[in-house]
Amino acid sequence: MKTGWIVLGVIVLLAVMVIGSAVGSRNRFVAQDEGVTAQWANVETVLQRRFDLIPNLVSTVKGYAAHEEGLLTKVTELRSQWAAAGTPDQKVAVANEMQGTLGRLMLVAENYPELKANQNFMALQDELAGTENRIAVERRRYNEAVQAYNTAIRRFPGSVWAGQFGFERRTPFASAPEASAVPQVSF
Repeated sequence: MKTGWIVLGVIVLLAVMVIGSAVGSRNRFVAQDEGVTAQWANVETVLQRRFDLIPNLVSTVKGYAAHEEGLLTKVTELRSQWAAAGTPDQKVAVANEMQGTLGRLMLVAENYPELKANQNFMALQDELAGTENRIAVERRRYNEAVQAYNTAIRRFPGSVWAGQFGFERRTPFASAPEASAVPQVSF
């Protein structure tokens, strides 16, 4: 009779441990998933700031470089694509394309000294530089949150529970392939 109670006690103890592990893992995954989502919202906020500044920058540049209309039109198109993008992956693609276009826009500014000297342009250029720095910081923080989350759901015993509860890997923010190319500046 005593052995029956001991076996039953061990079974109950093991069941409590398994259930406790599952609950603890699920709660940790939920917290990390929410952290990734919140960090993505921070990335979107600074990217939105960039897209809000672009029309002002474009208007200033248009006044000085009317013949660069194609580039300025592209900036406007990308702003519309950003607003229409629904998923983080779509927004990453538009943000990467905008980054390249802004690089070309800055080259236009380098080629036109009267544009560089314009006070409004200088103020907007400073704002844009500050925004790009904020974007870099938020991208890094987002990637750190994604890395912690992805690591947690792939490590044992979390991997067992992550699959059971439907937690899937998140995609980090990666730079566009063109970002590794050295920019060409010509006058």
